[in-house]
Amino acid sequence: MKVRIEEGCIACGACESFCSDVFKVEDVAVVDESKISGNEDCIKEAADSCPVSVIQIEE
Repeated sequence: MKVRIEEGCIACGACESFCSDVFKVEDVAVVDESKISGNEDCIKEAADSCPVSVIQIEE
């Protein structure tokens, strides 16, 4: 699985609240790629919860 954040992140923190191992919000959300494996379910929840739909998942 690959996860990326497209332009337009509003740094609301929703992704971090669903999956704090993978997502960190600073000025915008960033992905810790080393933590993706084993966190696929919460990554999908985070993507679904993103109010601006900028989390893109490739399986």
